[in-house]
Amino acid sequence: MEWRNQSVITKFILLGFANNQELRLLLFLVFLVIYVLTVAGNILIIVLVAADRHLHTPMYFFLGNLSWLETCYTSTILPRLLADLRTGDRTISFTGCITQLYFFGILAAAECYLLAAMSYDRYLAICKPLHYTIIMNGRFCLQLAAGSWISAFLATSITISFVSQLTFCGSNEIDHFFCELNPVIKLSCNDTKVLELLVFLCASIFIVTPFLLTVISYVLIITLVQRIPSVTGKQKAFSTCSSHLIVVTTFYGSLMIVYLLPKNKTLSDLNKLFSVFYTVLIPLVNPLIYSLRNKDVKRALKKKIFSYLFGFAKNSEEQS
Repeated sequence: MEWRNQSVITKFILLGFANNQELRLLLFLVFLVIYVLTVAGNILIIVLVAADRHLHTPMYFFLGNLSWLETCYTSTILPRLLADLRTGDRTISFTGCITQLYFFGILAAAECYLLAAMSYDRYLAICKPLHYTIIMNGRFCLQLAAGSWISAFLATSITISFVSQLTFCGSNEIDHFFCELNPVIKLSCNDTKVLELLVFLCASIFIVTPFLLTVISYVLIITLVQRIPSVTGKQKAFSTCSSHLIVVTTFYGSLMIVYLLPKNKTLSDLNKLFSVFYTVLIPLVNPLIYSLRNKDVKRALKKKIFSYLFGFAKNSEEQS
């Protein structure tokens, strides 16, 4: 009965990283550079995949989806964070917080299954090359991508519908740099045990399951790679697989620490740090790890640059 007599909260305060003006300016510059590089790298991949017919394959179809997802994903978090760091105004409305939560949830859940689909695609390409084109046809690729997005949309919609019905009173300070689910739920005056159980179940389905599928796929790939007689070929395959595995392990691992492990004082204090990994760093390195190191993408990029320069020089000559 006590919370009913208190004023209902309509705005939250994101505590973020620091109150010091100089440190805020430094963080603003760091996150601004990261955001620009992330968006530019992912958009570049989307343009190359769409424009070059040699990249119209299942692997690059998934990479294009991942790049589009990462662009939206980082744009859900960083612009708001940059505004907070620049202006010092850390307030966010209840509607704005729920909206950010909703889109973040959809994109994070979709990425989990999309990464699993990509690892399965690489498993089929390397371990089952004779059956690859039959299994990984255009229809199946669309089904995997659509399944990732639709399941993420449904699960997030159900979870956020419960969150939006919570009543908030007392403290309105969210100890995070964005509206992350667990800190928001903690501020509620309602009994949230059922909601916390729902969050745990959804996190298990959308994090643990695709993580296991991804690890199994890469373990099978690495096992096959060990049989390659060529030392150069083995080193190249190991380099590619290990870099992919490091990225997905960091992504899934940080999500599991935040959403699945029992909360204690130490983990609560580190939650913001782990959140930086899956919201800021992973979208930045994904274009480099999955695409820009790939020879096909490099070839397509050089081709487009040469075509642009040749066309520019030709137009200049005609005008002169």
